[in-house]
Amino acid sequence: MAEHHLVSDNKHKSSLNSGASYSGNGAATRRWRREIAAPRRREGGGGLSGGLSQPAGWQSLLSFTILFLAGVAGFSARLFAVIRFESIIHEFDPWFNYRATHHLTTNGFYEFLNWFDERAWYPLGRIVGGTVYPGLMVTAGLVHYILNLLHITVHIRDVCVFLAPVFSSLTSISTFLLTKEIWNQGAGLLAACFIAIVPGYISRSVAGSFDNEGIAIFALQFTYYLWVKSVKTGSVFWWTIGCCLSYFYMVSAWGGYVFIINLIPLHVFVLLLMQRYSRRVYIAYSTFYIIGLVLSMQIPFVGFQPIRTSEHMAAAGVFVLLQVYAFLQYLKDRLTKQEFQTMFFLGVSGCWSGFSRRHLPDIHRLHCSMEWALLLPVGYWLCQDPHSHHRNINDERCFVALYAISAVYFAGVMVRLMLTLTPVLCMRRRHEGQSPPVEDSSDEDDRKNAGNLYDKAGKVRKHVSEQEKAEEGLGPNIKSIVTMLMLMLLMMFAVHCTWVTSNAYSSPSVVLASYNNDGSRNILDDFREAYYWLRQNTDEHARVMSWWDYGYQIAGMANRTTLVDNNTWNNSHIALVGKAMSSNETAAYEIMRSLDVDYVLIIFGGVIGYSGDDINKFLWMVRIAEGEHPRDIRESDYFTPQGEFRVDKAGSPTLLNCLMYKMSYYRFGEMQLDFRTPPGFDRTRNAEIGNKDITLKHLEEAFTSEHWLVRIYKVKKLENRDRVEHQLRGTDTKQKYTSRKTSKRKRGHIKNKLSLKKGKKLRECVDPQLTFDLISGVKVQKTGDPTHTDAHLCSTTPHPELRRPADTHLCSTTPHPELRPAQREAQGLEQEAQYPLQTCFTNTERFLMTLEKRALKCSEVSTQTVTLLFFVIG
Repeated sequence: MAEHHLVSDNKHKSSLNSGASYSGNGAATRRWRREIAAPRRREGGGGLSGGLSQPAGWQSLLSFTILFLAGVAGFSARLFAVIRFESIIHEFDPWFNYRATHHLTTNGFYEFLNWFDERAWYPLGRIVGGTVYPGLMVTAGLVHYILNLLHITVHIRDVCVFLAPVFSSLTSISTFLLTKEIWNQGAGLLAACFIAIVPGYISRSVAGSFDNEGIAIFALQFTYYLWVKSVKTGSVFWWTIGCCLSYFYMVSAWGGYVFIINLIPLHVFVLLLMQRYSRRVYIAYSTFYIIGLVLSMQIPFVGFQPIRTSEHMAAAGVFVLLQVYAFLQYLKDRLTKQEFQTMFFLGVSGCWSGFSRRHLPDIHRLHCSMEWALLLPVGYWLCQDPHSHHRNINDERCFVALYAISAVYFAGVMVRLMLTLTPVLCMRRRHEGQSPPVEDSSDEDDRKNAGNLYDKAGKVRKHVSEQEKAEEGLGPNIKSIVTMLMLMLLMMFAVHCTWVTSNAYSSPSVVLASYNNDGSRNILDDFREAYYWLRQNTDEHARVMSWWDYGYQIAGMANRTTLVDNNTWNNSHIALVGKAMSSNETAAYEIMRSLDVDYVLIIFGGVIGYSGDDINKFLWMVRIAEGEHPRDIRESDYFTPQGEFRVDKAGSPTLLNCLMYKMSYYRFGEMQLDFRTPPGFDRTRNAEIGNKDITLKHLEEAFTSEHWLVRIYKVKKLENRDRVEHQLRGTDTKQKYTSRKTSKRKRGHIKNKLSLKKGKKLRECVDPQLTFDLISGVKVQKTGDPTHTDAHLCSTTPHPELRRPADTHLCSTTPHPELRPAQREAQGLEQEAQYPLQTCFTNTERFLMTLEKRALKCSEVSTQTVTLLFFVIG
């Protein structure tokens, strides 16, 4: 063994001497030292360096242990919600995903693709199979099927609750593989630990958050890993086909697949600009684009979007550009340099002449904008790795730089896309926490001073070991201090991530919690209480109207038909619901009747101070309704003249009388929350409501939860007949006309008295020179001239009892035929003496006077007859 070391040292010394004497072959000497001499020194060294260089088996075991612990930590950190509350689905969208998964496991995959949900968007309905990304449901259903196949009885709800934490562990593995492929194994382990506990990813993957992002980040990272691997190897079957399948899974799981189909073409385009084209890049991208395009179009919700929409055109353009570039490279290899330049110049000139005729004015602006657009990635590239100069630039590190730039941009555009920025930050953070690879100082000096082992003439340069001995007192101390600081920072970061996960991201929205002064916790379960009441106390086909935020929860927990939900595909239908909420009760009732609404559900937080209630969302209802119905709804009507949105007495009359205000504050004016506030004090708005005496005409209160958080109203059905508003019966105080003959009698009433429709009473100033004929009802002068008559004093229509042939003349303008002019003149004086003139006679009075006259006439005839009989007898 000693002889072997001696021979190795002799060879090493001879090689150094030969390198010094033969300075023309310095590159070969440096390569030999880098590849042979340095590994031999590391293997032959002892002490500290030999302890750090462990065998491959122990290193693999250590890496596996760290990676396993990172996965366990990521899974455990996401279980706070289950431990504190229970195994329950969170938020709003996950409830639809759970309901769709339950339908998938119950009825099968093909029934799921053809499922028409009649309980959503009444009366329109929804075709679920063509409007969702089915990857999440299929994944949960497949896990449930495998567990049941292994005779592990698990409810589908529990599978949905714990699916996101399980995939977070898989995300740690995919991040480790990607980072290892770009840098090294240590960097991959550090990135895996970061991604396991980073809050940006935990916010979308806690237990119960059964949403698309929970599995999409794993698919995103794994697709990028397979792409980098395919670019490095150029293998079609394993890596490129695997990348296409992973991309297909990403398309089926989340709409963020657009990020992949734009980043990979951007990577290829930048490689072409950097003149890093290779056959590996050509094979990888051509295979990925064709197979990935065909596979992505198999998702019903995606369909023909990859060849029709603008966000996919960049991938198609880069594909065409890559084919042209590859064709030019092929011609360049087959033709001479002069022939290739001639053909290329002719082709470019022809294309330019045809293009510049119409678009020449835009060329200068395009050129200037491209210059500024290229400055950002160039500057980032120069700043992103100060340790690695041009010698460490490769295809995969270029991909990470582009990944970081695009993720920062999209996260700035939309905060929710911070989720795509988190993985690349974890990958870049490992670079900040890890020192660059350090090579042997002797090799570095030898490369700088090839063939020269002397600093100055006549002075031999000190050996490396002597320099290390000179700096031995300062180096280890600084390294120890830096190491301790880094460990403390990592521990503080882990504690911070755990605290944020526990307090900010582990509270389900359907179960609220409050804390007392002594630290005890109160559970507010009003949401599930109200949905359970709907499920148990309403008809199976009852239709519930609410704002679209609660549509998925009503359909998932209460299993009742909703008008709108979180899909928000029909803006006009949402605007109609918003119009009903912001209109007065009568107008809203007509809308609810047209939509066959049975119940109305609202969220009210004025009692407990819940800020996410419908009053705080009300202005959005008004704005959406105004967009579709500007003539009926105007947002300015719900503000005060000073431009304030207030619910107290100073609020707008339109707001105080709208349906949402009435349903929220119905009977709230009677409630006094504490002795310090008046009745009807809203804790959320910190104001006393302006309308306390609220009455509902077309709605009735059906259910109010314990803390008044959820209120449900039943819509009344139409009545059989319209309501008649009852009013107090008025009495006529006007003095009725009574004749002189009956004025002294006591007033009473006549049974079965005939009702006469009285006309307009006419009164006339009577001339004292005129008299009145009681029989004919004609006014005559005292002189007996019948020319001055007035036919209006007698009605042309006789009394119904006088409609006999013999009495038709009693009420007529024609004089009685039995009376001659002389008799009328003689009797006129008598009538004037017996009956004084009156200003107006009614038909009844005229009838009574006529009967009296006839009776008097009959008595006179009888007296004459008796006298005649006595005369005959005598």
